[in-house]
Amino acid sequence: MGAEEKLKTSITVYVVIKAGIDKVWKLWTQPKHIRQWNKASDDWHTTTADNDLKPGGKFLYRTEAKDSRFGFDFSGVYDEIKKDELIALTLDDGRHLRIEFSGNSHETKVIETFDAEEVNSIEIQQGGWQAILDNFKIYAEANEQSHASRITGRF
Repeated sequence: MGAEEKLKTSITVYVVIKAGIDKVWKLWTQPKHIRQWNKASDDWHTTTADNDLKPGGKFLYRTEAKDSRFGFDFSGVYDEIKKDELIALTLDDGRHLRIEFSGNSHETKVIETFDAEEVNSIEIQQGGWQAILDNFKIYAEANEQSHASRITGRF
């Protein structure tokens, strides 16, 4: 390994969601849902979510502080898609992200493994990505409960 080469550090975060894998996949990949859950805290929001979910397809999520003082784009290109199983992509800064889905009709595990960036500490990155995943879990489970209530209410 040359002096310029550095070993990349990978970070993994995960959640287990009380919702079926079909539902979780839809909530994870559809822009109207991404805008609802993609934030690390309530003082942020995703204002734009464009998602061309196919190998070679691009995605762009614009996330901003609600007070409009700061914002950033999270974007890249999809490398591999396996419905209900895997999303692998390369971020615009060259880092890689792998999202794995496993489960059944009642519960789904989502695991994200990504190359760390060099600006923020590992702990800050892990905490931020975990917070976004936790928001997704809350959104998905609330969406699942709402769906179950509508179905139960019809009978």
